[in-house]
Amino acid sequence: MTDDFHHLDHVKQQSTSKRTLWITLILTFVFTILEVVGGVLSQSLALISDSAHMISDVLALGLSMFAIFMATRKPNDQYTFGFLRFEIIASFLNGLALIAIALWIFVEGIKRMIHPQQVDLTIVLIIASIGLIVNITLTLILSRSMKSEENLNVKSALWHFIGDLLSSVGVIVSAILIHFTGWQMLDPLISMVIGGIIGIGGYKIIREAYLILMESVPEKFDLNEIRADLGRIEGVEDVHEMHLWAVSTEHYSLTAHVFVRADIQPFCVILAVNEMLRSKYGIGHSTIQIEHAAIHDHGEYGRRFLLNHI
Repeated sequence: MTDDFHHLDHVKQQSTSKRTLWITLILTFVFTILEVVGGVLSQSLALISDSAHMISDVLALGLSMFAIFMATRKPNDQYTFGFLRFEIIASFLNGLALIAIALWIFVEGIKRMIHPQQVDLTIVLIIASIGLIVNITLTLILSRSMKSEENLNVKSALWHFIGDLLSSVGVIVSAILIHFTGWQMLDPLISMVIGGIIGIGGYKIIREAYLILMESVPEKFDLNEIRADLGRIEGVEDVHEMHLWAVSTEHYSLTAHVFVRADIQPFCVILAVNEMLRSKYGIGHSTIQIEHAAIHDHGEYGRRFLLNHI
């Protein structure tokens, strides 16, 4: 069966996000190869941990690109919301990758603190400086993309590169301090600080993706305020069984049951409700069930309503 029974597309065309992620993926892949080679040659844990993070960036960006492709596929009789939710699944996996990298950095950092190794500071400084320039560029590109299109995958990629940017700064600082103090333990110490920052970013992405997957009310909305606005529409006497969730970032759905006066045309009520939700809250997909308390059984809730409206 085709999707011609949908009057809403349930797709997400994200040209800016797509172009941004392609640019980011290419630059990241090139620099990752350079950093892996430099980390091995210099024996710097800070540089190796950053290169491991960059490898995860390449994988995460590839997953994000696939998520954007999936979001453009139209709904069918099995996936009635299309494939928009894949963006959130990809972001959740990206967040888990950030946490895993942070834990690996901590474990390696502790090992290096117990058994310090000599670091080639020249190689470290050269590669970290190149990395700093690359990461500043990519962070700016992703930040601008976030302003034009809301996308949790771009947001997770941005957190990856904020971590990379701080990592590059940390590697440079540690190399300079080691040069002047000779304290090799600074290399793993800085890497563990970087790991902590990466872990925080991963937690934030996981939390946001988790809330969407659990279909919680998006933080930008106040359900009681929306219910009150619905109650002020002409003919609406009560609003109940109300649910509001995000299918994907910036793609919201709402369902509600409403009691309406018998003298009001129900189609007009639905029209007014849909218009209010779209214009005031940006909710384009709403399903409103019109009911009458004396006809539709609502148990004790319905009986109380009828008693209060005699």
